[in-house]
Amino acid sequence: MGKLIVFEGLDGSGKSTQLNLLEKRLESSNFDFKKIKLPDYESDSSAPIKMYLNGELGDDPMSLNAYAVSGFYACDRYVNYIKKWKDDYDNGKLIIADRYTSSNAIYQTVKLPEEEKDEFLNFLFDYEYEKICLPKPDLTIFLDMPTEISQRLMSERYDGDEKKKDLHESDVKFLNDCRKNALSVAKKCGWKIINCSKYSQPLPIENIEEEIWNEVRKVIFK
Repeated sequence: MGKLIVFEGLDGSGKSTQLNLLEKRLESSNFDFKKIKLPDYESDSSAPIKMYLNGELGDDPMSLNAYAVSGFYACDRYVNYIKKWKDDYDNGKLIIADRYTSSNAIYQTVKLPEEEKDEFLNFLFDYEYEKICLPKPDLTIFLDMPTEISQRLMSERYDGDEKKKDLHESDVKFLNDCRKNALSVAKKCGWKIINCSKYSQPLPIENIEEEIWNEVRKVIFK
C-alpha cells in the first residue's frame, strides 16, 4: 500500500500554497506521488456539496444535520478514491490530499453539543475507514491560522468581493467556532498542528514549509 498525507485548515490558512510547495519539493526529489483535492468539484459526485455550500439547503450551516452533510462529502471522497487514486495508492504511491475525512471532523462536529462530538467522530471514522474502506491517513497536518487573518487573506484572494465567499467562508462566527473546535479535534485525533501566525500576522511561508517538510519526511522516509 501507499501512504496518505492530508492537509487540513480553515479556508485562508494557506493549504493550497503549502501543498504546491510540497509538490515542487517532491518533484525535485523525483519522488513518486499524486496530489488530490477534495471535494472534487469537477465530478458529479460533488453536486450535493455545491448545493449545501451555495445555501440551497439553508443559509445557516449550523442548522443543517451534521450526519446528513457528512454523507455528501463521504460520497464524493469515495467516488474520487475509486475513480482517481485507488490504483496508485494500492501500487505504493504517496498521495497528498487537500482535505479529507478530517474536514467532516472539523466542520460537522462544530454543529453538535459537546457531549455528542465523540459519538459523531466514532461514527465518522468507522463509516469512512471501516465500512466504505477509504484509506486511513498516515499523517494529518492542521494549519492553524487565526480567523481574522484568514478572512483578510480570503478577501485579498477574491479582490474584495465578499459575494464570492461560500456558506462557510462568509460566516465569521461559524469559522471562529470551527477553529476552536478544530484545535480540540486535532489534539484528540493526534494530528500535527502547525502554527501559521505570530502577533496577528502570518508567519513567512518558507518557515511553515520547513516545519511541514520535517513532519512529511518522517512519514515518507521511514
